[in-house]
Amino acid sequence: MSGHSKWSSIKHKKGAADAKRGKIFTRLVKEIIVSAREGGGDPGMNPRLRLAVSSAKSSNMPNSNIERAIKRGTGELEGVQYDNYMYEGYGQNGVAILVETLTDNKQRTVAEVRHCFSKYGGAMAESGSVSWMFEHKGLIEISSKDKDEDEVMMTALDAGADDFIADDEVFRIYTGYSELHSVMKNLEDIGYTIEKAELTQEPKNMINANEVAGKLLKLLDQLEDLDDVQKVYSNFEISDETMEKLSQE
Repeated sequence: MSGHSKWSSIKHKKGAADAKRGKIFTRLVKEIIVSAREGGGDPGMNPRLRLAVSSAKSSNMPNSNIERAIKRGTGELEGVQYDNYMYEGYGQNGVAILVETLTDNKQRTVAEVRHCFSKYGGAMAESGSVSWMFEHKGLIEISSKDKDEDEVMMTALDAGADDFIADDEVFRIYTGYSELHSVMKNLEDIGYTIEKAELTQEPKNMINANEVAGKLLKLLDQLEDLDDVQKVYSNFEISDETMEKLSQE
């Protein structure tokens, strides 16, 4: 099994900073609303909503907020209409970037994303020019505390997973796009507690970004800080030595 330092790993390490920006609840609420609108308000019958609710609960969102968001999605309560758009672009060193958004105003969002790319050294690209460099995958995270890595890996593979990476304090388990929910259920039936589960975009190949790491991370941070941005995906890797230098600056 392979493992590498990539943006998903870096984001995991900076999760506390993201929470401090006060945006995590807003993003979760948007996802719940859209999930309920598209697949109904019953998490048991709507896998996307089940994931959104699970993420909200793991982030300590009050149940009343979750229930209100579901009702807004199903139309029981009035609310803003959000739509999902994916924007593509490049950062320094030709690094590919996908920007997933949920917005009630597409014109505002695309203008903000384009401005961010331009201001911080990147450039937007036409639809399809970047997305082919990524694979739509399922991602499950399980705490590694008091667990045997080899045992969890073999169990995950037997449950239908495609890949397994031991990363800091969690085990990252990758599945096919359509297999995420079945693998989750298999692992839960065995007795594992799922810390996080989501659909994600995984890069097919990585680009070394040591020389431009500071500027690239600034661009990605600014994109993630936009109100309408849900997730940012990229295909670069940075050495541990470079990350250590950046953390000391």
